[in-house]
Amino acid sequence: MLKHSTRLQSVLYITKEIGMEINTIAVNMLPDGRMDTKNAAIYRGCSTKTLAMERSLGTGPKFIKKGRIFYYKEDLDNWLLEGGKIQSTSQANQTV
Repeated sequence: MLKHSTRLQSVLYITKEIGMEINTIAVNMLPDGRMDTKNAAIYRGCSTKTLAMERSLGTGPKFIKKGRIFYYKEDLDNWLLEGGKIQSTSQANQTV
């Protein structure tokens, strides 16, 4: 659960509540809001391999490829908000 985020220079600090713990994670972001795949995965809470699979299947957030792959924070946030909420893993398999 995203509790708080602030941007300090080019580092975004995210505080996430995980069970009874609260962890602060630093995510590097370029001044225009872009993140590389590693930082986008950290921001989203998944692996870089998950992002690669989603890019391949066309099921993940929007990205750009300019020599390297980048994600805009706004696109990640929109994708997370637009993603339908499901109640079981069988529903998740039907959406792919």
